[in-house]
Amino acid sequence: MVALKLPVIDLSASDCISSANSIRQACIECGFFYLVNHGVEQELLAQVFHESRNFFSLPLEDKSQLTRKHYRGYTALFVEKLDPDSSSTGDSKESYYIGSFEDVTQSNLNQWPSEDILPSWRPTMESYYRKVLSAGKRLISLIALALNLDEDFFEKVGALRNPTALLRLLHYPGQLGSSDQEIYGASAHSDYGMVTLLASNGVPGLQVCREKSKQPRVWEDVPHIDGAFIVNIGDLMERWTNCLFRSTLHRVMPTGQERYSVAFFLEPNEDTVVECLASCCNESSPPRFPPVRSGDYLKERFRLTYGSSD
Repeated sequence: MVALKLPVIDLSASDCISSANSIRQACIECGFFYLVNHGVEQELLAQVFHESRNFFSLPLEDKSQLTRKHYRGYTALFVEKLDPDSSSTGDSKESYYIGSFEDVTQSNLNQWPSEDILPSWRPTMESYYRKVLSAGKRLISLIALALNLDEDFFEKVGALRNPTALLRLLHYPGQLGSSDQEIYGASAHSDYGMVTLLASNGVPGLQVCREKSKQPRVWEDVPHIDGAFIVNIGDLMERWTNCLFRSTLHRVMPTGQERYSVAFFLEPNEDTVVECLASCCNESSPPRFPPVRSGDYLKERFRLTYGSSD
């Protein structure tokens, strides 16, 4: 398996135009890149993984009391299957969703483990959520520049006003036992929204397929870089950019090692209308997609994944 060489973007660099140009090239060619100097301390990230491990180590009975509702809470092993064409019964991962808590109506949807069992869990996750959201918003301003837009474009269209951001803790078991069927940690999929910022505990398994329309698919490993987020473009951003920026297929393969990761999905405000950007279409490349309300699009994608509107 070939290891993919991805560009490294420094979020603290003073030359915004150079960073934006690098992001543009990365998003056109692959849709994936690394992000460093993002403002999330290594100590906080280590604490997030520590708390995540503590939660997923709980008995299933305890975790199941927090079963996912309104896209918040716990999802057990094999409940989700991201690739409907996969012959597996489900993806071999368990996860936990945490949504925004800046807005009261959104905050009330969150489920939290008991403070008696995990006293540091909630403050750790809230701190991490705020830090990654801040990094994500700074990244979006660079993406706007990369698209030849004003750096505050996505703020002006309302996308970053109470964005629909979700933090997802993920646990992939190391030993899965013997099985005749194909097993994926996460089967082949593209992300749904604007942009994803991913941190992992260093265990390999993430792979991307740059040409999703070609058969057979060619998969490349994405190496871990300490302290860096792996960033990828989602389907809504691909629609916005008229497919100029790629929402790339990716998957997680079991390696026999226990794997933890933390994904932060930065999605637009649910009322944001996503339509082809003026800088991404012309007479020879007209808009490929009709305008869509972000909330409606994301709700339908979740429904297809989980088989219900949650």
